[in-house]
Amino acid sequence: MDIEDLMGRMGSAEGPVANSPLKSLKVDLDFYSDSIKEVATEMVAEGYTLYPIFIAHQHEVSIGELLLNKDELNTQWTINVSSFEEFVDRGLIKEDRKDYFIKHFKNTREYMCLFVIIPEGANFVFYPYN
Repeated sequence: MDIEDLMGRMGSAEGPVANSPLKSLKVDLDFYSDSIKEVATEMVAEGYTLYPIFIAHQHEVSIGELLLNKDELNTQWTINVSSFEEFVDRGLIKEDRKDYFIKHFKNTREYMCLFVIIPEGANFVFYPYN
């Protein structure tokens, strides 16, 4: 799913909500892009995971490790870093969906894999690096 698709799902019949929090997410992701790409590259190169996942949230979450804190960086979104393996261990990716997830995972040199948490729910999004 692309971030534009997720934004469209939040809107009414006329289109996305004007004050959608996902608009600020796009701004923050462009700002965070180089840092996220560097961490993803290191995770793969060091053999930690082939599937790094970054959790984008605006409230406290209990998955992953803090990477970019919105309060410290004066942004709208905090980013935690995790992995496919942690998502499977915690049951966020079910055993019967593992192969599907891996098959659809995009190239980590071109896209960041985000698990975006908003009040309406959460979803995986692939967002291209700058």
